Amino acid sequence: MKFYTDLHLHSYYSRATSKDLNLEYLEYWAQLKGIQIVGTGDFTHPAWFKELQEKLEPAEEGLFKLKKTGRERSMIVPYGDVPKACQSDVRFMLTVEISSIYKRLDKVRKVHNVVFAPHFKAAAKLIEKLSTIGNLKSDGRPILGLDSRNLLEIVLGTDPLSYLIPAHIWTPWFSALGSKSGFDKMEDCFADLTKHIFAVETGLSSDPLMNWRLSQLDPYALVSNGDAHSPPKLGREATIYDTELSYPAIYKALSDPKDKGLTGTVEFYPEEGKYHYDGCRNCQMRMHPQETLKHKGVCPKCGKAVTVGVMARVEELADQKEGRKSPRWRPYQRLVPLPEVIGDAKEVGPNSKAVLQVYFDMLNKLGNEFFILMDAPLERIQKVAGSLIAEGVRRNRTGELNIAAGYDGEYGTIKIFSSSERENVTEQLTLF
Repeated sequence: MKFYTDLHLHSYYSRATSKDLNLEYLEYWAQLKGIQIVGTGDFTHPAWFKELQEKLEPAEEGLFKLKKTGRERSMIVPYGDVPKACQSDVRFMLTVEISSIYKRLDKVRKVHNVVFAPHFKAAAKLIEKLSTIGNLKSDGRPILGLDSRNLLEIVLGTDPLSYLIPAHIWTPWFSALGSKSGFDKMEDCFADLTKHIFAVETGLSSDPLMNWRLSQLDPYALVSNGDAHSPPKLGREATIYDTELSYPAIYKALSDPKDKGLTGTVEFYPEEGKYHYDGCRNCQMRMHPQETLKHKGVCPKCGKAVTVGVMARVEELADQKEGRKSPRWRPYQRLVPLPEVIGDAKEVGPNSKAVLQVYFDMLNKLGNEFFILMDAPLERIQKVAGSLIAEGVRRNRTGELNIAAGYDGEYGTIKIFSSSERENVTEQLTLF
């Protein structure tokens, strides 16, 4: 069966995250988005781990479902019930992102990795081991002075099906290949255990096309996740499978190059990510890599070194021409989230009341967000939401967008329509 997953996210126990990041809201928003399997995030946090054990019950092998206690309905009153057109069974997988800060090859490294466990026993073994290394209570995403290679060794010792995926591998400050604190090769990060890495996460600021330019990444499956810090951010990116709905099936699709169970990914436009271009946030300087070279790597306003973004870092390490596909390539679709499309059409913020009203009307009448963005006939969208939004969805599918790229921690900004276009598009969708 075909299904969508978003497995890298956080709970309300992580710093700088929404208080709504609980299991009830995650189940609710997963249905709205069209996601069948959601990561729990943060399972190493003692309080969250206890909550997971109390609220989840086994479903398919290695997956869990939320116990129906009645409490979940009270959690979603502000938005109402899940629209019938979106209702589906949601499963959870035990996941946690771990931040490792350590010294390797004479340099301080800061690497984020996502760990996956097939059952609570394996998760408990990991918690027991990591609790002797650092404080697991202070943050849902624990910060440990633990080498990524050694973390991987601990993970592998918890269960044969436990695994680790390097997170958002290009982010400058916290990733395996990042420009500020990463490595030039995956082997430098994981040393003798590199053979146990079989997938990497591309992150919001890169897409598969960029990653295919590195032959060193050829052995790895490319996965995408939303790294949500609030429930509505679920599904900004996702990974698509067509296989049995189970943890072992996903493990096999990732680890076995001959397995075709991973069929594609949903991608953020990489320009919209926070670290696509180079730049200096304090001076509001967004710089193309060529401009960075022109200014010898420093900000022309303040004279300090700029943060080198993903685009430049990929170019630095690439050994293949753009357009080349890796042996494990899969198709992908770049998308702007539906609330942003509606907001641009209405010239209001994506979280505004006007946008939510249209958003939920579309979900009620058409189906979940992924279906609307990728598969719903434009004529149906036009009848429900009007010509301008239908045209916005069409441009979203084809990439006809204007994007000011993100840099140094600032998200990029996307414009779908000009003011004159909003005025000229009538309620007749004449393009069709």
